[in-house]
Amino acid sequence: MLNLLVILSLFSGLLAGVWFYYRKDEVNVKKQRLHDSMPEGFTSFGIDVSHHQGAINWDDILFTYDLDSLITFVYCKATEGTDHIDTQWDKNRKQLLELEKPHGAYHFFSVETDPALQARHFLSQWKQTDTDLPPVLDVEVQAKTDEELIRSMKIWLDIVEKESGMRPIIYTSLSFYETKFLNHFRDHYFWVAAYSRRPDCLADERILHWQYSDSGELPGIDKRVDLNVSKIDFN
Repeated sequence: MLNLLVILSLFSGLLAGVWFYYRKDEVNVKKQRLHDSMPEGFTSFGIDVSHHQGAINWDDILFTYDLDSLITFVYCKATEGTDHIDTQWDKNRKQLLELEKPHGAYHFFSVETDPALQARHFLSQWKQTDTDLPPVLDVEVQAKTDEELIRSMKIWLDIVEKESGMRPIIYTSLSFYETKFLNHFRDHYFWVAAYSRRPDCLADERILHWQYSDSGELPGIDKRVDLNVSKIDFN
């Protein structure tokens, strides 16, 4: 019986060693792919997350997997509409504050509910700190008319800026930016999502961040994650 226990113990140790070896190799492959995917010409790399990525252990991602120097900024979904709170917002917020990782919050905009109530809802959940990145308004859904959409967005943007003292950034698709917003919100920065073609971000002073992929593989996160680059140096 004693010999059997010794054999089982040795076998378990061997399996653990093999798992660690292959896990380490998998992590290194993902890190290399991440590095190779980054577009040239930008200053910083970051990710944005929501409940779609599940529960995230930020300490593991940033330090166990040694991604702290690569991931220089993070945005987390906080709210949507007038009453929805992202299920991972509180946890993500708490961990990132504790780790002192530069991060910000975004609100997913609804075209069917009162923009002023949406702004108040966002502000009630986003407890601003001195280290917060500018809040973001995520605009992905069309309204009945572009005029109605722009008018509603302006209400949200003005309330959040007045209350926070920070001018929000507008996140949207490259298509929306080019067809709906190019001649509007001239005093706001944009964060555009474009996966099939490269936007002329470096030449366009209004585009601050570029989300270049929605299918990134990150060590420590089982689900695919959005990948972003920025003109800002967050270090």
